[in-house]
Parts: sequence; C-alpha cells; structure tokens
Amino acid sequence: MPPRGMGSAMAPLSKAGAALTALREDLAGGVLTPEDPGYDEARALYNGMIDRRPAVIAQCESVADVVTAVRFARDLDLKIAVRGGGHSVAGMSLNDGGLVVDMRRMNEVTVHPAAKAAYVGGGATMGHLDRACEPYALATTGGRVSTTGVGGFVLGGGSGWLDRKFGLAVDNLLGVDLVTADGDQVHATAEDNPELFWGLHGGGGNFGIATSLTLRLHDLPAMSIAFVMYLPEHGHEVVRTYRDVIAVAPREASGAAMYLTGPPEEFVPPQLVGRLLAGALLTYAGPEEEMRRLVEPLLAIPHEVEMVTAIPYAGLQSMLDDPPGMRNYWSAEYLTGVPDEFVDVFCARADSMPVPSGTQHVVWPQGGAIADGPKDYPVPFRDAPWAVHPFGAWENPADDDRCRQWVKDVRADVQPWSTGAVYLNFTGDEGKDRVVAGLGAENIQRLGGLKRRYDPDNVFRFNHNIEPA
Repeated sequence: MPPRGMGSAMAPLSKAGAALTALREDLAGGVLTPEDPGYDEARALYNGMIDRRPAVIAQCESVADVVTAVRFARDLDLKIAVRGGGHSVAGMSLNDGGLVVDMRRMNEVTVHPAAKAAYVGGGATMGHLDRACEPYALATTGGRVSTTGVGGFVLGGGSGWLDRKFGLAVDNLLGVDLVTADGDQVHATAEDNPELFWGLHGGGGNFGIATSLTLRLHDLPAMSIAFVMYLPEHGHEVVRTYRDVIAVAPREASGAAMYLTGPPEEFVPPQLVGRLLAGALLTYAGPEEEMRRLVEPLLAIPHEVEMVTAIPYAGLQSMLDDPPGMRNYWSAEYLTGVPDEFVDVFCARADSMPVPSGTQHVVWPQGGAIADGPKDYPVPFRDAPWAVHPFGAWENPADDDRCRQWVKDVRADVQPWSTGAVYLNFTGDEGKDRVVAGLGAENIQRLGGLKRRYDPDNVFRFNHNIEPA
C-alpha cells in the first residue's frame, strides 16, 4: 500500500505506489513511510513543539539520490522540505503529507589545508566541520552549537563566535552545488552563475537544495574563553562592563552578556542550579594570556562561577549544546547600540524570564569583520553593532504561551534601539515583513527574479520564503 498522504489529491494510488516502489529501488539511501520502523525517530526535530508527518522521508546518500527524490516528489506533486541539521525553530525541515529530503547521511567534510578551504557535504553539522578542521589548526565562522546544519546556517548568513574576526559564514562561501526544482545540477561561484551565487548569500534554500558547499578557512592556532556567572542583582553592572570591554577589545574578542538558568554542570555550585543568574561569556580567537587581560573588569564584579581557560574551538562549539526535543521559540532584534537606557530595559525583562528552563536572554556584539564584509549581499543585519537574541527553550507544554510571550516582550522592549534588520536564522515564521527585513527591501525584487528563474513554481517554500517575481 502507498503511504498515507499520497492519495488521489496528488496522483492515483496505483501511480503513487509504483513511484514509491521505484524510489525504494533507485535510492542508495533509505526510504521511510509512516508504516516503517524508524520513521518517528527520523522525523524528530530539534524543536520538540514540531509534530509533522511527511508521507515519505528520503534519506539521501548522494547527489543522485537528491535528484531522484526531487523528481519523485515533482512527479506526484508532493510538497518538498529539506532537512540538514533540523534546527529551524519553525520546523521548516519537515512537512505534513509531503516529501522530506533528509541530507544527514551526506555529511562528509574534506579539508584542503594548503588551499585553506573545506568541501562540506550538504548534511554536515558544525560538529562535522569543526572536528575535520581541528587537526590543521584551521576554522571558519560557525554557529554557536555543534548540532546546527552547515548548509542552512551558511546560506542564511551565518553568525557565530568567530564572525568579528573572520566575517559572517556567508562571507567565507566560495562555492555551492545545488539541485534545482527541476532536478538539474547547478554550480555557483563568483565566476560561475554569479547572480545565483549572490542570492545564496542570505537567500537560504529558496533556489535549490545545497548538496555541498566550499568554505574558506582561516588559521586558528588558539582559542580561549572566560565564562563568569553572577547573582542577578549584578546584571546591570555585568552588561555595562561587558559592553565597555568589547568597545576597546580587538576583533578576536566576542561572546555575549546574558541571563540564564544555572545549569546542572560540575562547575556550578549546587545551590545555584535552577536559579536565575547573570552571565558573561568572553570568547577569544587567541591565547588565554591575552584574553585574561581583557576579562579583568568582568572578574572584578562579585561572581559565583569563574571558568577561564584555553579551549579547542570545536569544544567551545559543543559547550552550549542543548538536548534535542525541548520546546523552542526564538527571535532577534539588531540594535543601533546598547546605551545605559537599553541596559536598564534589557535587565528588567530578566525578571519575567521563565526559570528554571533552557531559556536564555542574550545580547552580543557584532562589528569588526562583520561590518567590513561585502555590503552588496542580502544580509542587512551586518551593519548593526549589537544584537538581542531571546532564546526560549522549555519542557512543559503548559508553559508554551508564557514562554512565547516572553520572547515577544523582549522584542517589543528593544524597539527604540532596533535597526529593523534581522538575521532570519534566529527567527521562526514571523511573516513576510520580517523576511523583507532579513533580506533587505532593496534586494527583494532581484531575489524574486532569481527565484523565478530557478524555482518558478515555488517548490522550495518551506523556508523564509522568497516568492517568484
């Protein structure tokens, strides 16, 4: 029998059944339908709020598999979602009743140390990339956790601990191999299909499925961090001091000031676990002794936890990994600055932050190589010197409304300092206006023209969608 969801609205049952049989035979990877063992595990996402049931999950192992899966879906008029890391907070990696192109088996990373470049499979995570680069003391801007998918992260812009030093991830993009909505293969670089290459600098998965990316790497012989936690009454001083440290710091320095729930880690005293704390994370793309001079003002504030150490970059990337399956709702605002008035408003909102939970109330710096990057790309958030990222993560469904409202309240609070631009990877489905804000109003028509050329039927619409012009 064909899987549920593949009925007469898309194709006659006999056609769907025959096509599914052919897909199972032709795909080197696995094919899962709702009746198959492993289906529920394969459709689980990072955000535990998302519960969708695709008709077919194609676990692709090669570019040929991706082409086959796309043509199968087009033949049966099935919706297509693309899964890499599965971190989309809106659950865009999954759909109901359609096909999911699951890229996770295509996770190979090949490092070319002499060329300082990495060839990255479309299903690789930051952990795959970082661990492959580590033996060569090379790195590039990655996300802030190891389980994020490289493809969606980079093509959406790519902000991380190294962006002040090495630029946004998309600034380090050298090439992309795509499978289009017609099942064709396209290569995009600054020389080959340069207009498409431009659109991939922020336009995400709108133009095709990225089966591989080539990224520029940089020397990173040393990485160090200072992670300091305080009682919340010191929060105002912590945020102001962190701001002032960054103002005079070299671009090797990044990190964030935040409020968080005391985590159940060995370095956190038991009496602080589960309590609201203020925190400062100073990351430094260099040796510990240089970073220690920068962190002195933060250590001068009375604190409860102090972790100052050298750390491998891949270790830093996995330090803040949250377990999958929590309920998530996030957003972001990009800021003109963080004056004292902002600090007061930001810290006041910590009083209503859901605690205990995995929720984090975060403000972090931009500037440096981010601001120096190409102004032409559709990533308008690069010009903002600071960003706020209310990151809601919790376990109990009864807290859904309260936690979502808290994220919205943070956004409302900081509007007086908002530039209006936004990094779309930090947002869910917040409407067309926010997509325009994330890509730049001046870029929308040009991006729409690209969409019309490569995906005129808007097949790839489970994303921050660009409509064909």
